[in-house]
Amino acid sequence: MSQPIVVVDYDPTWPEVFERLRAPVWRAVQDFALAIEHVGSTSVPGLAAKPIIDMDVVIASAALIPLAIERLGTLGYVHRGNLGIEGREAFQQPAHLPPHHLYVCLQDSVSLRNHLALRDYLRAHPAAVQAYGALKKRLAQEHAHNIEAYIEAKSDLILSMLAQTGFETEQIAAIREQNRAKP
Repeated sequence: MSQPIVVVDYDPTWPEVFERLRAPVWRAVQDFALAIEHVGSTSVPGLAAKPIIDMDVVIASAALIPLAIERLGTLGYVHRGNLGIEGREAFQQPAHLPPHHLYVCLQDSVSLRNHLALRDYLRAHPAAVQAYGALKKRLAQEHAHNIEAYIEAKSDLILSMLAQTGFETEQIAAIREQNRAKP
């Protein structure tokens, strides 16, 4: 049986946790990375979320991926591949750190644009924050041990928000398929 899906009310310490996680990663990649972005639900004030920080290390080109893998490896991160998402490389966190997901994203990737657009849309639309948070809490109860069903059930609302940020129909369709393909 899989780990239960837990969605909690917004925790105002999440930005501080992000900064603590970000600092050593930035020291390791600052000579070639463009930025490290706090993305996902924990990056949106007031949004209920799984208490797991999402971080995107932004790089300019795919040629830098091996260097990112090497440098993050020195911090204990284990490269997991792109997990079916083009332009994004996933890493398993070191066990001693607070729960988080670390990704290396190409600056022009749909994946990064997706993360930033959804975060920024939610930050600018308090009613959407409330609706999305309530949906996530309900789905966490309905699909407590089925992360794929939980993700799929959130997709329509997420994709409708992304459509409002200028994503094209083909990009929305690709994101929907990627959400279905997640392990």
